[in-house]
Amino acid sequence: MARHDFEPGRLVIGLVLLGGGLAYLAAADGRWHIPSYLLLPVLAGGFCLAGLVSSLTFAVRRRRARLTDRDGRPEPLG
Repeated sequence: MARHDFEPGRLVIGLVLLGGGLAYLAAADGRWHIPSYLLLPVLAGGFCLAGLVSSLTFAVRRRRARLTDRDGRPEPLG
């Protein structure tokens, strides 16, 4: 089985959706009162955070690939 790269953006999206679902279930059960108008902006903010994390991951991987030569050894800086 082929190994996959770690995607931190997907981890953040999963945690945001899991937290939103748990908040919704807790509010439906009556254990926690959350204003209904607050959940949507929090989820949107979480998606923006996941997009930022994905962009940073892409930039770091691209920079590392550029600094590594074809033999797999990093090029000397300077």
